[in-house]
Amino acid sequence: MKIDELLAGVSTVGISGHIRPDGDCIGSNMALYNYLRKNYPDIRVDVFLQEIPECFSFLDGIEDVRTDYKTDIDSYDLFFALDCGKERLGDAEKFFDAAKKKINIDHHISNPGTGDANYIVPTASSACELVYNCLDNEKTDEAVAKCIYTGIVTDTGVFKYSNTSPETLKVVSELIKFGFDFGALVDHVFFEKTYVQNQILGRALLESMLFMDGKCIVSVVSRQTMDFYMVTSSDLDGIVSQLLLTSGTECAMFLYEIGSMEYKVSLRSKGLVNVAKIAELFGGGGHARAAGCTMNGTQHDIINNLSEYIERQLKGI
Repeated sequence: MKIDELLAGVSTVGISGHIRPDGDCIGSNMALYNYLRKNYPDIRVDVFLQEIPECFSFLDGIEDVRTDYKTDIDSYDLFFALDCGKERLGDAEKFFDAAKKKINIDHHISNPGTGDANYIVPTASSACELVYNCLDNEKTDEAVAKCIYTGIVTDTGVFKYSNTSPETLKVVSELIKFGFDFGALVDHVFFEKTYVQNQILGRALLESMLFMDGKCIVSVVSRQTMDFYMVTSSDLDGIVSQLLLTSGTECAMFLYEIGSMEYKVSLRSKGLVNVAKIAELFGGGGHARAAGCTMNGTQHDIINNLSEYIERQLKGI
């Protein structure tokens, strides 16, 4: 799929990604936005995303993102769903459905493709890697390169996760030719934390629990605790990955309360457990080593329900 080939006769383009956008979602959206803005100034391009974590505020064009999901266009000529299927677009799903042509670019194995044209590659490191493949490299600039690099870095865990392939590193080698300070970028989007983010991380680690003979670790953050530290869901990014670094663990589980008897669940694995299969059982999805879902019930019920399937896989059942 080549983006330039889709633009004949197009005057309006909409772009969106999944609810609670992460680095790959934001990076892929902003990469495409900046590419179109630079090379096709006569085309109107709108990006729709929920609240964007402060650490991504350095990306070019981020101030143009429509977080209120308002538009005066009844039907976009072209609408892109990036890093998800249309069912995870949230309030932007109605724009996708109404568009004259719908494009879906994603790397999640749970996505069958929900567009008129689909570019779904589950073996790719990130949606950003796929967006890069769709662009004309001769028309790419530093602003686009930084967006794509940001998404790849966050979804590969700085090239540590198993989704990092030789093709991924080839893309990265082309991106860093633009000369931006990629070391500072990695520190800023992946490692740097605010004071309150460090506080909530410390609280989550302090109250974590090991079980299954130390092979699984879990931590839960309640709404009351979030309110006490005055943090939002984006401030909780990275906690589950830190839990997984605990020596001897094979699987990490992190829950935070988003409503009455409702929790957002993040799952991580070192390889023995396919957490995507478990998340899919509860309406979520993701990758073999990184997945998530939303579940209802008490935290104890949720942990028990997830633990049953984790234990089965650890035992090879």
